[in-house]
Amino acid sequence: MSESSSRVLTVDLGERAYSISIAGGLVAQCDLFEPFVKGVQVLIVTNETIAPLYLDSLTATLQENASRVESLILPDGERFKNLETVSHIYDQLMQLRFDRGCLLVALGGGVVGDMTGFAAATYQRGVRFVQVPTTLLSQVDSSVGGKTGVNHPSGKNMIGAFHQPDTVIIDIDTLATLPEREYIAGLAEVIKYGLIADKPFLDWLAANMDALHRRDEAALVEAIAKSCECKAKIVAADERESGIRAILNLGHTFGHAFETATDYKFWLHGEAVGYGMLMALDMSRRLGHISADHEVYARDILRSARLPATPPAVKSDLIRRLMGSDKKVQNGQLRLVLLKTLGEAFVTADFDASTLDATLMHFLGE
Repeated sequence: MSESSSRVLTVDLGERAYSISIAGGLVAQCDLFEPFVKGVQVLIVTNETIAPLYLDSLTATLQENASRVESLILPDGERFKNLETVSHIYDQLMQLRFDRGCLLVALGGGVVGDMTGFAAATYQRGVRFVQVPTTLLSQVDSSVGGKTGVNHPSGKNMIGAFHQPDTVIIDIDTLATLPEREYIAGLAEVIKYGLIADKPFLDWLAANMDALHRRDEAALVEAIAKSCECKAKIVAADERESGIRAILNLGHTFGHAFETATDYKFWLHGEAVGYGMLMALDMSRRLGHISADHEVYARDILRSARLPATPPAVKSDLIRRLMGSDKKVQNGQLRLVLLKTLGEAFVTADFDASTLDATLMHFLGE
């Protein structure tokens, strides 16, 4: 791994600032983990897909400095992201008699990271944790920023807490074993950053999508670093989503509704977000914020990422109702993340219900 293909970024939260390390081979670097695990009890939380690939390697790395390293293997899938599964983490911690000085390590994608972070936020009123994300989506999005939580049958991520990790260690070598569909789902979140805050990065993505599909090392590090830089800046400005941080949810209100409507069985999260961004672009154009040319340009980038272009067979009124249960609803008003222009997003409740209905009917073929 060359110096040019590695980055270290900082999420600037004052005394709680933490680093994001991006390179290949990091799971095996003992010195990278030493400051966080030295002399402490460590529980690695992973899933049945990732465990056979990286658990032994990470365990050996952590055993160099930790006082004790144990692991817990959870079932894989969004449908297991619930309080019942998190209870297994609590059970393990209590059976092992892990104290408040322990450290949890999330080894896996966004589901593992969100549940591990939530367990860390709530076990004995809060213990430390480290993110080791292994999917592109978790590397550029869910592992950074401290959002943790689980789903409820009535809505996605409705139960959770803000709890920042001690560090985020992104080993891009883990992407070599990532299935193509999951990799493409992660590209949706990468494109999101260009759409909401960085038009030059969006243009770079348009020019480098082929390299990203080849999983070219330099292109991957650049895309992940730019995504993390954007998210780190927004999180530093608004840690608890009282303002600007909400723009990170471009496409999510639409996407979450599709996920809930299909019991998380039709689309991966990134696929749902990708389709949701198409809908947000459509609404932004209908409301006069972006031009038709800008909509086509952004839509072509999303299509070049090979994201889904056909929705599940659900009714627009169901999606509309589920959107009304979104976390961004305030005082009964649905707020959406839309674009003022490419590279600039905003949150608004100031739109005609008929415009939203027109977008829903257009995309759902009604």
